Amino acid sequence: NSRRALQVLQDIFPKDATEQPSLIIVYFGGNDSVLAHPSGLGQHVPLQEYIQNMTKIAIYLKSLSKKTRIIFLGSPPVNEPQLLGNSDLLGRPFRTNESCRIYSEACLSLCRDLNIKAIDIWSAIQRRKDWREVCF
Repeated sequence: NSRRALQVLQDIFPKDATEQPSLIIVYFGGNDSVLAHPSGLGQHVPLQEYIQNMTKIAIYLKSLSKKTRIIFLGSPPVNEPQLLGNSDLLGRPFRTNESCRIYSEACLSLCRDLNIKAIDIWSAIQRRKDWREVCF
């Protein structure tokens, strides 16, 4: 998730490296958008923290090199009926398509604000009427 990524970002992409990557594709949000577990455990990252984390990641990556291109991927949709078997003991789902949409839109919005290229996977996949059968 984006919280963990921030902890290792400078180790993976050190600013003092002799060469910087020409392209970085960033995808966080799928795990961040899982529903919060009552215990507080799990991959969930609250939306505002996710936005802050992704903004920090974007700003850091942009600072690596003027030649480094960055593309963010928004969260994909989920096939909720398929995930029903992955509910917790109380019957609550771990993921919803709505939570994925919210995190995807947040990612796309911050990319617009920071002038970073982004791919709206959530919308692109759902353009097909049979996306649940074809994509999952």
